[in-house]
Amino acid sequence: MAACEDPPMIVEATTDEQILATREVMRELRPHVPADQYLATVRRMMRTDGYRLAALHDDGEVRAVAGYRIIEMLYCGRVLYVDDLNTDPAYRSRGCGRRLMDWLKQEGRARECGALHLDSGVQRESTHRFYFREGLAINAYHFRTAL
Repeated sequence: MAACEDPPMIVEATTDEQILATREVMRELRPHVPADQYLATVRRMMRTDGYRLAALHDDGEVRAVAGYRIIEMLYCGRVLYVDDLNTDPAYRSRGCGRRLMDWLKQEGRARECGALHLDSGVQRESTHRFYFREGLAINAYHFRTAL
């Protein structure tokens, strides 16, 4: 099993072509987003909510993807919030996710954020092991109700 390229090529996806290149890896995590609506949905989120999309490329293909935003909240200040983080299942445990997480942390520091935050479904135990290895800690409960 080969590792991701060193150094990895991580780019912010801003063009339609770059965004569409992330679709299959992102839809593995978010299958409820219809493939034919992915570009329009991401574009709308970028325009209205400050959503950003980063992609790690290996051999010219997207192997890991992260959707994130820079937000500020009264309780914690300015943070890089990760909405979505996924590695192509065939490329897990090869360092791709770690490299993308390192990039996100650096992006947060460069944008003067005090922390990186993310939520993760309670059922994603293997993902949580990765987050713990990357220095993240559980510090809150996330509550929700349907409206």
